Amino acid sequence: MEVRADTYLWAIRMFKSRTLAGEAIKGGKVKLNDVNFKPAHLVKPGERFIITIGDTKKIIVVTALIDKRGSYEIAKQFYEDQTPVQTKEEKQKSAFYEVNIKRDKGAGRPTKKDRRDMNDFGW
Repeated sequence: MEVRADTYLWAIRMFKSRTLAGEAIKGGKVKLNDVNFKPAHLVKPGERFIITIGDTKKIIVVTALIDKRGSYEIAKQFYEDQTPVQTKEEKQKSAFYEVNIKRDKGAGRPTKKDRRDMNDFGW
């Protein structure tokens, strides 16, 4: 059986559509053994894909070929995930601001003076 790389990545549920998989490959977001390749590349067992999605990297090794998309339980039998486990420090920081001004719990809403102090602080 011969399977294109974009079809394979779609079938193992790494991308929502084959088009998105092809665009990611063309854009260099997916590498085959640390080298760029084309979406029409024929996948072989044992090949290693490095997929960059946002700030995370997934390392996938092909164990068997699949060309039809199925459930996640079926799809995960066709690849081996070798992504190293991220520690808490390596994970992305929160998108929310950290509160620098501490208020006592139950102190109610900030007063006018509290608001001026917060504005002077940069809030």
